[in-house]
Amino acid sequence: MSDSIKHECGIAFIRLLKPLDYYQQKYGSPLYGLKKLQLLMAKQINRGQDGAGIGVIKLDPQFGNRYIARKRSNSTNPVNDIFDGVNASLKELDKTKINNSYYLKESYPYAGELMLGHLRYGTHGGNSIENLHPFLRQNNWMCRNLVIAGNYNLTNVDELFEQLIELGQQPKQISDNVTMLEKIGHFLDEENERIFRKYKKEGLSNYDITEKIKEDLSVENILKNAFKRVDGGFAMVGMIGHGAAFVIRDPNGIRPAYYYQDEDILVVASERPAIATTFNAPYAQIKEITPGSALIINKDGSIAEKEIMKRREQKSCSFERIYFSRGNDSEIYAERKALGRILAPTVLEKIGYDLENTVFSYIPNTAATSFYGMLDGVNEWLKTNRAERIMAEKDSLTPEKISLILNNRIRREKILVKDAKMRTFITNDKDREDIVGHAYDVTYGIIRPGIDSLVIIDDSIVRGTTLKSSILRILGRLQPKKIFVVSSAPQIRYPDCYGIDMSRLKDFVAFRALLMLLKENNLEHKLNETYELCKLEMQKPAEEMVNKVNDLYNLFTPEQISDMVAKIVTPENFKPEVHIIFQTVENLNKSCPKNTGDWYFTGNFPTPGGTKVANRAFIFFMEGNKARAY
Repeated sequence: MSDSIKHECGIAFIRLLKPLDYYQQKYGSPLYGLKKLQLLMAKQINRGQDGAGIGVIKLDPQFGNRYIARKRSNSTNPVNDIFDGVNASLKELDKTKINNSYYLKESYPYAGELMLGHLRYGTHGGNSIENLHPFLRQNNWMCRNLVIAGNYNLTNVDELFEQLIELGQQPKQISDNVTMLEKIGHFLDEENERIFRKYKKEGLSNYDITEKIKEDLSVENILKNAFKRVDGGFAMVGMIGHGAAFVIRDPNGIRPAYYYQDEDILVVASERPAIATTFNAPYAQIKEITPGSALIINKDGSIAEKEIMKRREQKSCSFERIYFSRGNDSEIYAERKALGRILAPTVLEKIGYDLENTVFSYIPNTAATSFYGMLDGVNEWLKTNRAERIMAEKDSLTPEKISLILNNRIRREKILVKDAKMRTFITNDKDREDIVGHAYDVTYGIIRPGIDSLVIIDDSIVRGTTLKSSILRILGRLQPKKIFVVSSAPQIRYPDCYGIDMSRLKDFVAFRALLMLLKENNLEHKLNETYELCKLEMQKPAEEMVNKVNDLYNLFTPEQISDMVAKIVTPENFKPEVHIIFQTVENLNKSCPKNTGDWYFTGNFPTPGGTKVANRAFIFFMEGNKARAY
């Protein structure tokens, strides 16, 4: 992707189903789980470069021994930094202790049966250690300790915050993390109290009641109470001090969560290939957690999936398929190819079917798969075209004519070359734009100046700033006659509020194109009308709100907006003609049939909170408020 947008977070959870000594005997190390956690996180680093954290819980610890450990890092290589620190204390031990599972269980803080890892790509707030997952709610009673981490963003934090106040709490901060930690924690406390009162009436001692709580505590009850009024997208992992755990997913399945279980382990991750690679797991046995349900892991190792919230229409995020997830998932790979293939007819029409004078390429590296798909689509047309030409000229064919027809081929080349040494994702936006000009170079001598057109595909076009300031200028060095920039995603028109940092309308080049079209057509008064309508919507309950920004976009065709985007991203005094081709929403849904969450492009948000965010984002734009709308 040429534009920089924040990724979402990643989760990694491992529950060892056997004692540590079992892994020493079978795999040669009692720290088998910890090593696998490191690999599972490393395989998902694409989801978070702002920071990382791990949490470990030991089952059945001796009194006086530490049984919860946590380590977090916001360094430039946080996963490596965490595990360098984890391993540092191991190096001080002699070999007999390193291989002694009983010693490690008692004395080494990270030798436990429950392990939670998190990769953070922050959507809001600072990047201090305090903002990094996992978060702890500590208590001297084992079953009241709570550790949570997740890939989530909630749209109704203010409402949930008020609920905490109504419960009598004094929350220290208004944030998703603090709110959910305290909300789940409150009902965890209530569940403890319920069981305590039950056995106290029966005359049991406090010590015996504590042991009963470990056996009877219902994670299902806790979650059903805690998530009653939560709006947003989430895949959240929680661990309770005595050794129970859960992974819960939002009712629309917006955020991803996969799991795998065998006789040795249960593992959960945001991405299926990470599990397959880390545990050499058969792909068919890696399952998706049902939307609205929680995978509950009891202290005794029993595992069950329970419905916590009523499942709604599945609207899994389509951006997962277009860009965010690793492309080595077989389904995602096929879908990204389909996104390119389905664009081929439009591209051919735009270039006038002139393959002789057109070079096809892509913006590296993630657009490569859709590029292959686009080539497949053009090849399909070529096969049909060759057959039609041969049949049309069958009575006058000569060897020369046949050769000419058969030699009509695609000119596909690697035009842009990315310098892997340039770590563009670790800089701020302004620095990033300066760096991108040096992060890419071109292959010279392939484009015939003033003759050839260039078709170049990208995953998506978000802001368009990198296209204008860097990519197009770089391609302009080759002096093509025309440049067709093809986006495998449709026009991004709306903010995301479910975990990806795309929060302000004016950041989107499609919205800026809309503003210019309104001005050109003397329709700027529509902005004030929409502003007033959005304010009226904000007075309604979220469930009754309508996205009023849609009406503005409906004043123009997608083609008009695409043409205006082309004008916006064309650098000053630029000789080649620039054309922008966007994917259609219809073809997006055909290509990614299982992930139909297309609110970025349509404004059709899967939850009431999303619609509220869309209206609020427009109000903020009109008022010059640069804050995020959720």
